[in-house]
Amino acid sequence: MTAQKTAPETMGETDVIDLLLAQHAMIRDLFDEVEQAPAGQRGEAFTRLVRLLAVHETAEEEIVHPYARRKIDGGDGVVDDRLAEENEAKELLMRLDQAGPDAPDFMENLLLLRGAVEAHARSEERYEFTQLRGHTTEAERRSMAAGVKAAEAMAPTHPHPGTESATKNLLVGTPVAMMDRVRDMVRQAMGKNP
Repeated sequence: MTAQKTAPETMGETDVIDLLLAQHAMIRDLFDEVEQAPAGQRGEAFTRLVRLLAVHETAEEEIVHPYARRKIDGGDGVVDDRLAEENEAKELLMRLDQAGPDAPDFMENLLLLRGAVEAHARSEERYEFTQLRGHTTEAERRSMAAGVKAAEAMAPTHPHPGTESATKNLLVGTPVAMMDRVRDMVRQAMGKNP
């Protein structure tokens, strides 16, 4: 899978639900790629997976979840459940990042992360996305998709020059630091103060 194929901001979907569903499929494909990569190439695939997870989850938190809170039945509870799932995945991601792709338990922890991420995606699709599609207009979903794409386009795609290891730096620091930067970019793209 090429980096272009995993750049969410280049995706053609104009409805935010369709965009996020397509990204869920891309995330599953990247997990496959990391799992199947030879040990020496696993770090590069893992870095692309981390970037996609960071931009995807942060865009959901900043753009989609606030809409869901306001627009769907029981929105606060639905979103709070999704945020709890996301936090579990972030903790697993941090452990993987700290240990690196050469750690003896990397694959075991990657499978735990994949299980958490895929369960979270299924819950979003079932409890949040279905209701959101039914309680928002096409124009609202297009606007959300434009915000997601704008923020994701600004997200870093490569490690800073001079870094010794992409897997140690993970593009621009830890996954949490990257998510913080993406969050600022999302807020800027949506016209909010960071």
